[in-house]
Amino acid sequence: MVYQVRNHVRRTFEQLLKLLPESERTKPQVILVAGGVTSYRNDTDRELPFRQESNFFYLTGCDVVSSILLAKLPANGNPSTTPPTTTLFIPKAERADIMWSVPPPEVYNARKMLDASEIKHSFHLPDAINTTLKDTPDAIFHVLPRNSPLFPQLPELALSALSPNNATVEEQYLLPALQRTRLIKDSDEIALIKKANEISSRAHETVMRVLGLAVKNKIAREEGAGVTRPLLPGEWFIEKEAEAEAIFVASCRREGAPHQAYLPIVAASSRASTLHYCCNDKDFAWGPIGPRTHVNNRAFAPRSAHHHVSEPHTNQIHPQVLLIDAGCEFNYYASDITRTMPVGNGGRFVKETANIYDIVHEMQKAAFDMIKPGVHWDRVHLECHKVLIKNFLRLNLFKGTEEEILKSGVSAAFFPHGLGHSLGMDVHDVPEASRPEKNDTIPKTDAGSEKLYTYLRLRLPLEAGMVVTVEPGIYFHPHLVAPVLDSKYINLEGMKDYQFFGGLRIEDVIVITKDGYENLTTVKSDRSWVEDVCSGEL
Repeated sequence: MVYQVRNHVRRTFEQLLKLLPESERTKPQVILVAGGVTSYRNDTDRELPFRQESNFFYLTGCDVVSSILLAKLPANGNPSTTPPTTTLFIPKAERADIMWSVPPPEVYNARKMLDASEIKHSFHLPDAINTTLKDTPDAIFHVLPRNSPLFPQLPELALSALSPNNATVEEQYLLPALQRTRLIKDSDEIALIKKANEISSRAHETVMRVLGLAVKNKIAREEGAGVTRPLLPGEWFIEKEAEAEAIFVASCRREGAPHQAYLPIVAASSRASTLHYCCNDKDFAWGPIGPRTHVNNRAFAPRSAHHHVSEPHTNQIHPQVLLIDAGCEFNYYASDITRTMPVGNGGRFVKETANIYDIVHEMQKAAFDMIKPGVHWDRVHLECHKVLIKNFLRLNLFKGTEEEILKSGVSAAFFPHGLGHSLGMDVHDVPEASRPEKNDTIPKTDAGSEKLYTYLRLRLPLEAGMVVTVEPGIYFHPHLVAPVLDSKYINLEGMKDYQFFGGLRIEDVIVITKDGYENLTTVKSDRSWVEDVCSGEL
């Protein structure tokens, strides 16, 4: 399937014209951007995995290394009625490319695969720039910020053509135009995000079901497994974070998604309170070692090759949570899903963890009930804090009135991050557009403490076509909770039974529709279903 990009180019030019001073809008406009180059492991010639820069792929659909785009809109052009022209420049295959790696496609093949007005070899770029400047000397060349480590830099063959001609080069308008355009997804983009989320949803469920099979002792290791021969996938048990991650990633890869959208977070026990924990290298907590330790426990609780979570032994696994925040990327579009599942206790949450799970689930439901175009994301985030406070009072974890606690900001110690963020080609998509530096949309009244909004990545009214995550969570991280323990709103006695279990998050990806939203995440999250799967009952 050819990735349709002409609509992306057109919409980007439309945004670009809106940002330009009025005196500049009638001039010819040119977008000149470079794709990513091959990067190497430090001080070696070993290539690192290549992933095309998102803005370049958005405008070209081209994942060929060292490519360049030249897109033009004529003077007084209206992108809606005068389609911009796009010329894509790709490297010519050299003998070394063929010998060591996958070479770039030949031009005639690229024309079949890529949606551009014209495709040429890279050495034609200087002539194309010179011709553009000769025909339209007042053209404005728009580039991504120069000398920034965040974006590929234009190669010398482009710079050498621009400089002698005293070309007008602007770098302040293209990035905001692109980010604003990318904030609203078209139907093709939503389809790719939906596909990524379906694959990732099945991977989350796969991990849960492997846990459930072990609880029911339905994973059989044949004679010699792990001793005279390696364990086969059907003989794997999940006894540490790395094994859960391996099963998740393998499930995505076998469904055609070879890359993760971000480093998976696979955190067991108290480590689930670290928001971006990505070590994923610790064992589950086994007795007599407690669940609070951050060291590997296997050395303290040795088990034979046949010893696993369903077998009776003196070192019983502690009841604990396993938080997996992971999602694959499908054709450059991301997913982002979090599920928190029970380990130990027969695959069911203990009372305290179940209480917190139900609160987080209620927070997400309250958010879903509010979401529709026009609603400001700050308001949705605030509602989740209100749900947390109400339930913490019910569980005797807080004391005081809901209004006083909300104004104090103390709930931010337990729900420190934002409710969600824009998602698209990047998991934390278009950050400058999602949370603009100059922002007059933020509600001014009845907003609670500013502490609640410190880490929000989205602070805008919702619009149809936005894709966002909804990911409330509750955490008992000792370093975050410690500063508020002396607050008059904290009930220390009530906290004792909760402060060491770690953290819990539920995260889905949704698209805002004209009437509300559509949930693109298909793996369920209600507690009864999660427990039934993780216990092997379902």
